[in-house]
Amino acid sequence: MSEEIGTMAGAIWHTLEANGEMTLANVKKELKAPSPLFDWAIGWLAREDKIMLTSKKQSTLVTLKGWHTQSMHAA
Repeated sequence: MSEEIGTMAGAIWHTLEANGEMTLANVKKELKAPSPLFDWAIGWLAREDKIMLTSKKQSTLVTLKGWHTQSMHAA
């Protein structure tokens, strides 16, 4: 099970790296991820301090930590 969670966490990471900030719902939809596995992987990334979660109205935004800084330096 840990391997599946790690694989999902990697897929989430790559999706956020490619797209920047997204809603949790859009990340889940893009990956066609099953609920418990997706939730566990998000929790893992949050626990490892790799992502930042922000509430905005009725959704939750997720972004990689340092993503804005990295994208600004690349420009």
